[in-house]
Amino acid sequence: MAFSLNSYPVVYRAKYSDVWTEEFIEKPHKTRAEEAALTEKERERLIESRNYFEDMPLVSYSTQYGLGVFEGLKALPQKDGGLAIFRPDKNAARFARSMKGFRMPPFPEELFVKACLEVVRRNAALRFTPVYKPEWEKDSFSTAEAVYIRPFTYSEGGIGVKLSSEPWVVIICTTVGAYFEQDLHGAVVSGRARATPRGTGWIKASSNYVISALAKHEAAEAGFMECVFLDAIERRYVEEGSSCNIFFYLKSGELVTPELGDTILPGITRESVIELARDKGVRVSERRISIDEAMSESRECFVSGTAAGATPIESLSYNGKKVEFNGGKCGDFTAEIRDTLKTLQYGISRDTKGWMLRV
Repeated sequence: MAFSLNSYPVVYRAKYSDVWTEEFIEKPHKTRAEEAALTEKERERLIESRNYFEDMPLVSYSTQYGLGVFEGLKALPQKDGGLAIFRPDKNAARFARSMKGFRMPPFPEELFVKACLEVVRRNAALRFTPVYKPEWEKDSFSTAEAVYIRPFTYSEGGIGVKLSSEPWVVIICTTVGAYFEQDLHGAVVSGRARATPRGTGWIKASSNYVISALAKHEAAEAGFMECVFLDAIERRYVEEGSSCNIFFYLKSGELVTPELGDTILPGITRESVIELARDKGVRVSERRISIDEAMSESRECFVSGTAAGATPIESLSYNGKKVEFNGGKCGDFTAEIRDTLKTLQYGISRDTKGWMLRV
């Protein structure tokens, strides 16, 4: 199970008008067992009823011009039976920065964290969250489930090309599993440009994902799991994947990820991977890396993100040339980083970082 629009019943909503006004809304639902017993059409109708608000404008700066920002974070089932959210304070800070970047009144970071905790807690009380399964450990959590938390903005009604001064913030939850399709492999360099200098590439903006969706679809049509973007100006330097940051573990032992700028999203998993790698004594560089260096000097490659975790990239294709990393198999370093991250997130190893916030 990857992403699916199967929203949990409890939704959070806040509206700005000089101050933020909050509410939790419980949408139509039955028990999990009762919903599972429904016919497919009955279940679809019930789930569909949870995906709408009738009191929000049809025509808005969000629906007409893509003026909106969002976040993605996870509450992960813990081995001891609980739930914990991975680094929500970091998502809160990025959400506020993104809203400021779009000239919206920023959502207070403390409200963001509290709202995420409470919306997960209320849905868990209705048993709409996955529970820990020991078998997940056998495949390094590649089939594990988690609660995906999606906060997003929605503007007030409007049809002119303007900015939003009185937005809503909505938070929904759904269950997610593996992000990448299991029958696709490798990555290909896209001919498209994801972001341009002095644009919105550093903002987690809804509009940024149009190019990403097109490029990833084109990659999948060609049989690839992922696409990789180069910079828009020189078309020489690697920037990121379709919805994730990228790392190259070089033959020299250096771990390289493209340096942040206004065209690259500052990923929370990216930041975490850098810290974990340095803890292991690995030299990590945030710098420009050309596609030629990446293909000729890398022994391993992986992408990172909330959905991707730390996912190995078996090969990279560019201009008719294909390079396999580690013989097309997950490398030892990538596996170590992936497992360190996953065991921390799912409560197998002790959280010495203070990254997991218990629900």
